[in-house]
Amino acid sequence: MKSQHLVISPDAKISFSQSTLLGLQHVLAMDVYVVPFLIAMLVGLSAGQSSALIQSTFIAAGIGTLIQTYFCMKLPIAQGPSYVPLGAIVSIYAASGGGELGWSSVLGASLVGSLLVIVLGYTGIFNKIVKSFIPAIVGGTIIFIVGLSLLPVAIQDNIYNAKDAAIDQNVSLALISGGVLILFVILGSLLGKKGSLFRVLSVMFALVAGCLAADFMGILNFSAIADAKWFSMPLLPFKDFGFSFNFSAIITMIIIYLVLLAETTGTWFAVSNVIDKPLTDKNINQGVIGEGFSCLVASVLGSTPVTGYSTNAGIISITGIASRRVFLAVGGWFIIFGCSGKLAALISSIPTAVIGGVFAIVCGIIAINGIQVMTNEKIGEKEMYIVAIPMILTLALVLIPKDYLYALPTFVQYLLGSPILAASLAAILLNKLLPTGNKK
Repeated sequence: MKSQHLVISPDAKISFSQSTLLGLQHVLAMDVYVVPFLIAMLVGLSAGQSSALIQSTFIAAGIGTLIQTYFCMKLPIAQGPSYVPLGAIVSIYAASGGGELGWSSVLGASLVGSLLVIVLGYTGIFNKIVKSFIPAIVGGTIIFIVGLSLLPVAIQDNIYNAKDAAIDQNVSLALISGGVLILFVILGSLLGKKGSLFRVLSVMFALVAGCLAADFMGILNFSAIADAKWFSMPLLPFKDFGFSFNFSAIITMIIIYLVLLAETTGTWFAVSNVIDKPLTDKNINQGVIGEGFSCLVASVLGSTPVTGYSTNAGIISITGIASRRVFLAVGGWFIIFGCSGKLAALISSIPTAVIGGVFAIVCGIIAINGIQVMTNEKIGEKEMYIVAIPMILTLALVLIPKDYLYALPTFVQYLLGSPILAASLAAILLNKLLPTGNKK
């Protein structure tokens, strides 16, 4: 979606109240709490440790968003915990003996890896890789597979298999939230300037409608909010946790960070395409630096690596709001949620299927943005394979049986565990290896 469809551009100034409300809309549509919840479950953390990890993750996401949006990349990008390191974190934790020593090895390896990422940004090495290996056809393909890879997750995990309710109720909730989103976007388009508010707050309206429907069905559960504290201090480094440096853990995490950078490049392309602002050399270098500092902050806070979330690119397309002031509010909300157990519990109480209905539409829009980039290129036989093979690979890895994946060597698990990374590498290699033929 091009800039002429934006209601508010990235550098436009909007009021504090507007940015606060619009920032909350982004926060509510992001599943930031899921990654720390999964990690806590996989490594067997206690209830108190789980709450502390979720709290630290929110604060890290907030500070990372501020770093990336206002000091480094300076594009409307929200940071959140990445799914990519999950397997590595569990492996490092177990290999280091678990408990405090296991977690300190995870944090120590994350700390060293983040410093390497900062060096890659300052030296411009990663930018040179991007310029050499990611032309428009590859960049468009990467954006397309970002949306494509998330779509089955939105439908399968967030709707069909959501644990909040029975499958028929989940489907109904997703249809209601998705339908309300589309309704308000259409109203906003039909009414022009008079209806801009409908479009701008369409995600918020969708989530509220979904929650009201869930309440009517008797499956909206806010009990966790009542039990949570209004304010609680986050964990402090060296007081509540420490850092230990294990060579094999550090090497493992460095590989993960390279994977993370390759994946987040797709998010950067998606955002730049939505706001119709091409990525400059400075953007990419600063983005890598911002990614490194965000992950550094996360490890110092006792959390796991963070990265840019592609979900927000889809929300920008839907609402037309790309102001960086909104993302200043996103960062602020994350920090507030991280310091308030009640507000964090509020987000986690939104039924998964309600978010899934919105998330599915967002994924589709991200994929279409990728198609728009590709349609600007002449498509020949080579380009068809550059798009088709990664598309097939993405779906194959999204649907791969987990038992089969976990039986593979660890490094192969890291590679194939991220469909976006594997498909991106496939597009890059095909572009370099296939001979250039006649274009149509």
